[in-house]
Amino acid sequence: MLRKGEVLKLGIVPYMEGKEIQLKAFERVKKGETDGILILLQHPPVYTIGVSGGFDENILVPLEELMKKAELYKVERGGKITFHGPGQIVAYPIFNLAKWQKDVHLFVYKLEETIIKLLEEYGIKAGRKPKYTGVWVGDEKICAIGIAVRRWITWHGIAFNVNTDLSYFGLINACGITEFGVTSMQKLGINEDIEKVKEKMVDKFSEVFGIHFNEITLDRLAVIDNAKA
Repeated sequence: MLRKGEVLKLGIVPYMEGKEIQLKAFERVKKGETDGILILLQHPPVYTIGVSGGFDENILVPLEELMKKAELYKVERGGKITFHGPGQIVAYPIFNLAKWQKDVHLFVYKLEETIIKLLEEYGIKAGRKPKYTGVWVGDEKICAIGIAVRRWITWHGIAFNVNTDLSYFGLINACGITEFGVTSMQKLGINEDIEKVKEKMVDKFSEVFGIHFNEITLDRLAVIDNAKA
Protein backbone atom coordinates (compact mmCIF):
# COMPACT_ATOMS: atom_id res chain seq x y z
CA MET A 1 0.00 0.00 0.00
CA LEU A 2 1.46 3.34 -1.08
CA ARG A 3 0.47 6.17 1.25
CA LYS A 4 0.14 9.75 0.09
CA GLY A 5 2.12 12.38 1.96
CA GLU A 6 3.58 15.84 1.76
CA VAL A 7 7.11 17.13 2.31
CA LEU A 8 8.00 20.61 3.52
CA LYS A 9 11.63 21.64 3.02
CA LEU A 10 12.75 24.68 4.98
CA GLY A 11 16.03 26.40 5.84
CA ILE A 12 17.15 27.48 9.31
CA VAL A 13 14.07 27.91 11.51
CA PRO A 14 14.03 28.99 15.19
CA TYR A 15 13.11 26.08 17.45
CA MET A 16 9.76 27.38 18.72
CA GLU A 17 8.72 28.42 15.24
CA GLY A 18 9.51 24.91 14.09
CA LYS A 19 7.31 23.55 16.85
CA GLU A 20 4.40 25.70 15.66
CA ILE A 21 4.90 24.38 12.13
CA GLN A 22 4.76 20.83 13.49
CA LEU A 23 1.49 21.56 15.28
CA LYS A 24 -0.06 22.98 12.10
CA ALA A 25 1.05 19.88 10.21
CA PHE A 26 -0.36 17.71 12.99
CA GLU A 27 -3.79 19.32 12.54
CA ARG A 28 -3.69 18.71 8.79
CA VAL A 29 -2.86 15.03 9.32
CA LYS A 30 -5.46 14.68 12.07
CA LYS A 31 -8.15 15.99 9.71
CA GLY A 32 -7.23 13.25 7.23
CA GLU A 33 -6.07 15.66 4.54
CA THR A 34 -2.88 13.62 4.09
CA ASP A 35 -1.39 10.43 5.53
CA GLY A 36 1.73 12.20 6.70
CA ILE A 37 3.83 15.34 6.43
CA LEU A 38 7.63 15.23 6.51
CA ILE A 39 9.21 18.51 7.63
CA LEU A 40 12.93 18.99 6.97
CA LEU A 41 14.82 21.95 8.44
CA GLN A 42 17.76 23.13 10.51
CA HIS A 43 17.66 25.03 13.78
CA PRO A 44 19.88 27.78 15.15
CA PRO A 45 21.93 26.43 18.10
CA VAL A 46 19.53 25.03 20.69
CA TYR A 47 19.56 22.38 23.42
CA THR A 48 16.36 20.45 24.07
CA ILE A 49 15.51 18.25 27.04
CA GLY A 50 12.97 15.46 26.62
CA VAL A 51 10.56 13.96 29.10
CA SER A 52 13.16 11.54 30.48
CA GLY A 53 14.81 14.54 32.15
CA GLY A 54 18.29 14.08 33.57
CA PHE A 55 18.81 17.82 33.48
CA ASP A 56 21.39 18.27 36.23
CA GLU A 57 23.61 15.27 35.60
CA ASN A 58 23.80 15.70 31.81
CA ILE A 59 24.86 19.35 31.60
CA LEU A 60 28.63 19.48 32.04
CA VAL A 61 29.08 23.26 32.44
CA PRO A 62 27.27 25.89 34.52
CA LEU A 63 23.81 26.56 33.13
CA GLU A 64 24.68 30.22 32.49
CA GLU A 65 27.59 29.17 30.28
CA LEU A 66 25.43 26.70 28.36
CA MET A 67 22.78 29.32 27.67
CA LYS A 68 25.38 31.73 26.31
CA LYS A 69 26.08 29.14 23.63
CA ALA A 70 22.51 28.23 22.67
CA GLU A 71 18.86 28.40 23.62
CA LEU A 72 17.43 25.76 25.96
CA TYR A 73 13.93 24.25 25.97
CA LYS A 74 12.12 21.43 27.71
CA VAL A 75 10.06 19.54 25.13
CA GLU A 76 7.49 16.77 24.77
CA ARG A 77 9.60 14.17 22.98
CA GLY A 78 11.10 11.11 24.61
CA GLY A 79 14.73 11.04 25.66
CA LYS A 80 17.06 13.37 27.51
CA ILE A 81 19.17 16.34 26.40
CA THR A 82 20.48 16.83 22.87
CA PHE A 83 21.72 19.59 20.60
CA HIS A 84 20.38 20.98 17.32
CA GLY A 85 22.20 23.46 15.14
CA PRO A 86 23.20 24.43 11.60
CA GLY A 87 24.64 21.57 9.61
CA GLN A 88 22.21 19.10 11.18
CA ILE A 89 19.09 17.96 9.34
CA VAL A 90 16.14 17.82 11.69
CA ALA A 91 13.35 15.72 10.23
CA TYR A 92 9.90 15.89 11.77
CA PRO A 93 7.69 13.09 10.39
CA ILE A 94 4.09 13.93 11.27
CA PHE A 95 2.63 10.55 10.32
CA ASN A 96 -0.73 8.95 11.07
CA LEU A 97 0.36 5.50 12.25
CA ALA A 98 -3.16 4.21 11.66
CA LYS A 99 -2.17 4.29 7.97
CA TRP A 100 0.76 1.99 8.74
CA GLN A 101 0.71 0.01 11.99
CA LYS A 102 -0.10 1.31 15.44
CA ASP A 103 3.31 0.28 16.68
CA VAL A 104 5.66 2.95 18.04
CA HIS A 105 8.63 0.59 18.29
CA LEU A 106 8.24 -0.33 14.62
CA PHE A 107 8.03 3.35 13.73
CA VAL A 108 11.32 4.07 15.52
CA TYR A 109 12.91 1.04 13.85
CA LYS A 110 11.89 2.42 10.46
CA LEU A 111 13.31 5.84 11.30
CA GLU A 112 16.62 4.16 12.07
CA GLU A 113 16.39 2.11 8.89
CA THR A 114 15.84 5.26 6.85
CA ILE A 115 19.11 6.76 8.05
CA ILE A 116 21.03 3.49 7.79
CA LYS A 117 19.98 3.26 4.13
CA LEU A 118 20.82 6.91 3.57
CA LEU A 119 24.34 6.41 4.89
CA GLU A 120 24.77 3.35 2.66
CA GLU A 121 24.47 5.77 -0.28
CA TYR A 122 27.68 7.38 0.94
CA GLY A 123 29.52 4.14 1.66
CA ILE A 124 29.10 4.49 5.42
CA LYS A 125 28.21 1.33 7.35
CA ALA A 126 25.87 2.33 10.16
CA GLY A 127 23.73 0.35 12.57
CA ARG A 128 21.91 0.19 15.89
CA LYS A 129 22.95 -0.34 19.50
CA PRO A 130 20.71 -2.63 21.58
CA LYS A 131 20.48 -0.34 24.62
CA TYR A 132 19.94 2.90 22.72
CA THR A 133 17.78 4.36 19.98
CA GLY A 134 19.35 6.21 17.08
CA VAL A 135 21.84 5.37 14.37
CA TRP A 136 25.47 4.65 15.12
CA VAL A 137 28.74 4.43 13.23
CA GLY A 138 30.91 2.29 15.45
CA ASP A 139 30.63 3.75 18.93
CA GLU A 140 29.55 7.22 17.82
CA LYS A 141 25.99 8.37 17.26
CA ILE A 142 25.28 10.15 13.99
CA CYS A 143 21.51 10.40 14.32
CA ALA A 144 19.43 10.94 17.46
CA ILE A 145 15.75 10.05 17.70
CA GLY A 146 13.16 11.51 20.05
CA ILE A 147 9.48 11.30 19.21
CA ALA A 148 6.08 11.97 20.71
CA VAL A 149 2.76 10.39 19.73
CA ARG A 150 -0.78 11.69 20.16
CA ARG A 151 -3.82 9.80 18.87
CA TRP A 152 -1.39 7.63 16.90
CA ILE A 153 -0.03 10.68 15.08
CA THR A 154 3.70 11.20 15.51
CA TRP A 155 5.61 14.43 15.96
CA HIS A 156 9.14 15.53 16.90
CA GLY A 157 11.60 13.21 15.15
CA ILE A 158 15.26 12.80 14.24
CA ALA A 159 18.44 14.88 14.19
CA PHE A 160 21.04 13.81 11.64
CA ASN A 161 24.55 15.29 11.73
CA VAL A 162 25.83 16.30 8.30
CA ASN A 163 28.42 18.99 9.03
CA THR A 164 27.30 20.06 12.50
CA ASP A 165 29.68 21.86 14.87
CA LEU A 166 30.16 18.91 17.22
CA SER A 167 31.83 21.04 19.91
CA TYR A 168 28.35 21.87 21.26
CA PHE A 169 27.95 18.21 22.24
CA GLY A 170 31.02 18.53 24.44
CA LEU A 171 29.00 20.59 26.93
CA ILE A 172 26.46 17.83 27.57
CA ASN A 173 26.03 14.09 27.89
CA ALA A 174 24.07 13.82 24.66
CA CYS A 175 20.96 11.69 25.22
CA GLY A 176 22.29 10.97 28.70
CA ILE A 177 24.99 8.70 27.26
CA THR A 178 28.43 8.94 28.83
CA GLU A 179 30.31 5.99 27.33
CA PHE A 180 29.97 6.85 23.63
CA GLY A 181 30.46 9.91 21.45
CA VAL A 182 28.88 11.64 18.47
CA THR A 183 29.90 11.93 14.84
CA SER A 184 28.83 13.51 11.57
CA MET A 185 29.18 12.85 7.86
CA GLN A 186 31.87 15.52 7.75
CA LYS A 187 33.82 13.90 10.61
CA LEU A 188 33.65 10.64 8.66
CA GLY A 189 35.21 12.33 5.63
CA ILE A 190 32.05 13.00 3.60
CA ASN A 191 31.66 16.63 2.56
CA GLU A 192 28.26 16.82 0.92
CA ASP A 193 25.92 19.76 0.37
CA ILE A 194 23.22 19.53 3.01
CA GLU A 195 20.45 20.18 0.46
CA LYS A 196 21.56 17.15 -1.53
CA VAL A 197 21.50 15.07 1.64
CA LYS A 198 17.93 16.28 2.28
CA GLU A 199 16.86 15.06 -1.16
CA LYS A 200 18.33 11.63 -0.55
CA MET A 201 16.69 11.54 2.88
CA VAL A 202 13.26 12.18 1.35
CA ASP A 203 13.86 9.29 -1.08
CA LYS A 204 14.78 6.95 1.78
CA PHE A 205 11.73 7.96 3.84
CA SER A 206 9.60 7.21 0.79
CA GLU A 207 11.25 3.82 0.30
CA VAL A 208 11.18 2.67 3.92
CA PHE A 209 7.70 3.97 4.81
CA GLY A 210 6.02 3.24 1.48
CA ILE A 211 4.82 6.81 1.01
CA HIS A 212 4.81 9.15 -1.99
CA PHE A 213 5.52 12.78 -1.14
CA ASN A 214 4.28 15.89 -2.89
CA GLU A 215 6.26 19.00 -1.99
CA ILE A 216 4.31 21.78 -0.29
CA THR A 217 5.08 25.25 1.05
CA LEU A 218 4.19 26.87 4.36
CA ASP A 219 1.18 28.45 2.63
CA ARG A 220 -0.52 25.04 2.66
CA LEU A 221 -0.28 24.89 6.45
CA ALA A 222 -1.44 28.50 6.76
CA VAL A 223 -4.82 27.34 5.45
CA ILE A 224 -5.26 25.64 8.83
CA ASP A 225 -4.99 28.97 10.61
CA ASN A 226 -7.39 30.66 8.21
CA ALA A 227 -9.95 27.92 8.76
CA LYS A 228 -9.78 28.49 12.53
CA ALA A 229 -10.09 32.28 12.26
